[in-house]
Amino acid sequence: MTSHTAETNHMALPAHWEHFQHGSDMGIRGVGRNMAEAFEEAAKAMTAIICDPRRIATWRTVDVQCRNADREMLFVDWIDAVVYEMATRQMLFSQFHVEIHGDELRARLKGEPINRVRHRPAVEIKGATLTELMVRHRADCWTAQCVVEKSKTP
Repeated sequence: MTSHTAETNHMALPAHWEHFQHGSDMGIRGVGRNMAEAFEEAAKAMTAIICDPRRIATWRTVDVQCRNADREMLFVDWIDAVVYEMATRQMLFSQFHVEIHGDELRARLKGEPINRVRHRPAVEIKGATLTELMVRHRADCWTAQCVVEKSKTP
């Protein structure tokens, strides 16, 4: 399992992301002090499957919106929205700011167009699956996770 920790103020457990193996695909998990932060961290985990997020500049911004009354399906919609923006804009993102109000998610993604030499993408993410899907609140943190389908880049 791979993980990365980001310091977060006012939280006993720092926000972080993790990967977990699932057959030929990969699981992504985000942990945060609230659901929005857990969603942000999971998106970072997805980016880290593709390439080293530190190689991605953040000079372009894309706004995303999703709506779903079921929080687990909202998470799937969120991950699929990020995948869609990566595919259609030919971009990679390394910073995510998510706000969730009721059943609506609004997010700002920051990244840049894919540069195959500098980014060296290892795989392409096809989308979120319902496998291992969970959005849960426990004690002082939220966890959001699922398995994403991946394929080798050409």
